[in-house]
Amino acid sequence: MNSSVGGVLLRSARLVGTPGEPVDLLVEDGIVTAAGEGLEPGSARTVDLGGRWVSPGLWDSHVHMGQWALMRQRLDLSSATSAAGAAALVAGRLLSMPPTAGQPLIGYGFQDGLWPDAPTRELLDAVGPDVPVVLVSKDLHAAWLNTKALALHGHADHPTGVLREQAAFDVNARISSVPDEHLDGWVGEAVDAAAARGVVGIVDLEMTLSLDRWAHRVAGGIRGLRVRAGVYPHDLDAVIARGLRTGDVIEGTEGLVTMGPFKVITDGSLNTRTAYCHAPYPGLDDAPEGRGICTVDRGRLVDYLRRASTAGLVPAVHAIGDAANTLALDAFEEVGCGGSIEHAQLVDEADFGRFARLGVIASVQPEHAMDDRDVADRYWPGRTHRAFAFGSLVAAGAEVRLGSDAPVAQLDPWVSMAAAVSRARDGRSPWHPEQRVLASVALAASTDGRTMLRPGSVADLVVTELDPLRADDHQLRDFAVSATMLGGRWTHSTLDGDTTVQG
Repeated sequence: MNSSVGGVLLRSARLVGTPGEPVDLLVEDGIVTAAGEGLEPGSARTVDLGGRWVSPGLWDSHVHMGQWALMRQRLDLSSATSAAGAAALVAGRLLSMPPTAGQPLIGYGFQDGLWPDAPTRELLDAVGPDVPVVLVSKDLHAAWLNTKALALHGHADHPTGVLREQAAFDVNARISSVPDEHLDGWVGEAVDAAAARGVVGIVDLEMTLSLDRWAHRVAGGIRGLRVRAGVYPHDLDAVIARGLRTGDVIEGTEGLVTMGPFKVITDGSLNTRTAYCHAPYPGLDDAPEGRGICTVDRGRLVDYLRRASTAGLVPAVHAIGDAANTLALDAFEEVGCGGSIEHAQLVDEADFGRFARLGVIASVQPEHAMDDRDVADRYWPGRTHRAFAFGSLVAAGAEVRLGSDAPVAQLDPWVSMAAAVSRARDGRSPWHPEQRVLASVALAASTDGRTMLRPGSVADLVVTELDPLRADDHQLRDFAVSATMLGGRWTHSTLDGDTTVQG
């Protein structure tokens, strides 16, 4: 992880969040050792930043890295505004790029919550009867299959072909099982793409334990990010048996991979109408699951949190609906441990203050608000003033972290910041603008809580052409990143001079 002998002196760097003229930063052995005007380079290489802006490197607090890498290879369905439109995209791909004989056609990114027509197995059969077709929803909580694929995955008698929650997760796990060399190659490409956007670290919440896989990747030369790899209930015993605690460095990873949080899912998603809510979804007042799905009851959740936290694993609880968030906060309070709630999309008014009081981080994904604003207006009517309520969380004193939930949204923290700061996209007016947050808050929530670089800081940094605290949402969405440094190594650079990218 060390930089080359003598380190590097960054001339004329404007430090984001600090007033005054540009300064020099001296980086030695992966640490910022000095900051000031007119520093002498000694044996350090000198790189002139020409007054560019420098801030701590970016983190994405919620990623499914294997899924993100896979989705980058699949048929993109995000433009489909109807089931028929999605089927037409499938038909076009089968004509232009048919899969190898016996292999499925896999698509990703459909959102059926606002479609005027229903997705059915027959619709996919009409365009691809002889090829297994599996389409994964944007939120990963649903999968739409044709008859041939349903038979292959044990659901031959399913009436619609649209599987939800665990059934969809199981199918997605099967289609995601590819040779390690293929997946690792695609992950390497995704890591490089993230570094090019200024990212230095991710919290990887892949549903299969990825610690050893990441160690293998680092040994194979994928060294462009720090990774905190999470664990789910089905692997909890194995991690505890290894004596791993959140924050522990995984051997053989050059300090890049650490044990991440313990993740548990308590409900579904908004688009599938399975997020667990206090009030029923419109038209589902008397339906058995009209308020969504609670996948873990309070007693079991308390047991999970107590077991994990006692073993030194910090809990991260998936909760989207307001009832799920109340359930999660109740469990945190009963156990007396901290952790995070992942998503926190709909929060009861009485619960905002509990995040701060209980020391529970709100790990949120602002771009989801832009993706789902119309779905929320339809399925959470009268409640959207407390949906994706980042402003209310910050005002209540909660610690907030931003992420993408890639592949649900793209792994690009600048996009997350733009959504948090503007609450707008595609030329539309801001959605609940009272829930916007300051640019300084969004940046700190995207840099692992580091607000500025100073002597003693780890040299994880990003160099940009503009000041991110003064950029508007349009500029942030296409923000120019000049260079990214990880522990004193350049992982991305368009700068002139000695800035060789080292992985």
